[in-house]
Amino acid sequence: MTDCRPVSLISVQTVEQIGQELGNGLDGRRFRANIYLDFEHAGGFGEDEFVGRSLRVGSKAVVAILERDPRCKMISLDPDTGEHDPQVLRKVAQAHDNLAGVYCAVLVEGTVRKGDSVELVA
Repeated sequence: MTDCRPVSLISVQTVEQIGQELGNGLDGRRFRANIYLDFEHAGGFGEDEFVGRSLRVGSKAVVAILERDPRCKMISLDPDTGEHDPQVLRKVAQAHDNLAGVYCAVLVEGTVRKGDSVELVA
């Protein structure tokens, strides 16, 4: 099954950085991304560097990174309990211009699976 609608992407390191800034861990599901990247040895917000570029995800899919992702109240809701924590959105708004992660457009359709390679193509 493929999807040509906009895609959201965030790095594990961005989620971890926001959690550290809040003084606790955050569940990455708060950010409702389609793709979670692990940059291993990079810091948070590394995905911002890809705006205007394209990534191949897996063997076929290619996405263009269009813009940084403006955040809404949804990141303040615990994905398991629905409990509201306004500090999460407040931190992202104040420390990161209310942006975390990036939006992408699908250029080449393809199946994406957990553990797929990610390659900068342009």
